[in-house]
Amino acid sequence: MLTHRSVARRSAAAVVVAGLGLALTACASTAEPGAEVDESPAEVEEGPSEITVTHAQGETTVPVNPETVLTFDLATVDTLDQLGIEVDGLPKSNLPGDLERFATDDVLDIGTLFEPDYEAVAAAAPDLIIVAGRSSEALPELDKIAPTIDLSNDWADFRGSIEENSRTLGEIFDREDEVEELIGDLDTKIEETKALAADAGNGLIVLTSGGEVTAYGPGSRFGFLHDELGLTPAVEDVEAATHGEAISFEFLAETNPDWMFVVDRDAATGEAGAAAAQVLDNELVHGTTAWSEDQVVYVDSVDWYIVNGGLGTLGRITDEVAAALAP
Repeated sequence: MLTHRSVARRSAAAVVVAGLGLALTACASTAEPGAEVDESPAEVEEGPSEITVTHAQGETTVPVNPETVLTFDLATVDTLDQLGIEVDGLPKSNLPGDLERFATDDVLDIGTLFEPDYEAVAAAAPDLIIVAGRSSEALPELDKIAPTIDLSNDWADFRGSIEENSRTLGEIFDREDEVEELIGDLDTKIEETKALAADAGNGLIVLTSGGEVTAYGPGSRFGFLHDELGLTPAVEDVEAATHGEAISFEFLAETNPDWMFVVDRDAATGEAGAAAAQVLDNELVHGTTAWSEDQVVYVDSVDWYIVNGGLGTLGRITDEVAAALAP
């Protein structure tokens, strides 16, 4: 026996069916006679599952959007962090400054910046391993475990190599547009800082470690200050060595830089030693323009010395210099 509600439902259903029939008839009438209608689902074009990338030690075929990623390069951690991509493993011992937030149980400990824990790396079954600088010599062994690329920075083209390495990461993780946006923001910051540096006088980069002082100039690991940000070097012929050229306080007095940008290596590495401000606090340094004009800048030593690369780091370094030079 049909109830009133059942009849109502059947009537409504009949109306819907009739409506659909009219709609289909109308659609069919618009098609040309004899034309075949393709009722197959639209195909979605998929990108490649792997790509070949060029890096500091050659070419390597790597998966696109790898699931398990291990990196021995903190600059890569910095760039991926800017892109919202997490890594699965990195050297967790003695992570300094803001990097300490990566020392969680969710991140695997895979050795040190210089020496991989090969057993831990193999056990992680990574899809991609990234090395650079300090860990670059380990690439041949790591490459036996998983595709490994070397994203070392080129001090002679520091900015260019960072941007190129970032584009490589953009390709691998399908983030090309995001990388270009970050590079565009960085380029704007650099141009603004160059304008400030044009009238700022000259400057010298110094590093303190164990009470000793070394200097850096253009083309060095900190030469970005001169090469890209445009601050005139106080001396042109500083040896471009890894740890700079050893100098005396007499050298600082004779050079008499308008600005000193100071990297405290002991603070960056967590080693015991006098702070940079104490090391430079003497009569010879007091006689320099930089000291007398309060133009000695103690930079973020973790960004400058430990990470020393990555789009986020380079942006912060640029901001730091711009803030110091701003009138």
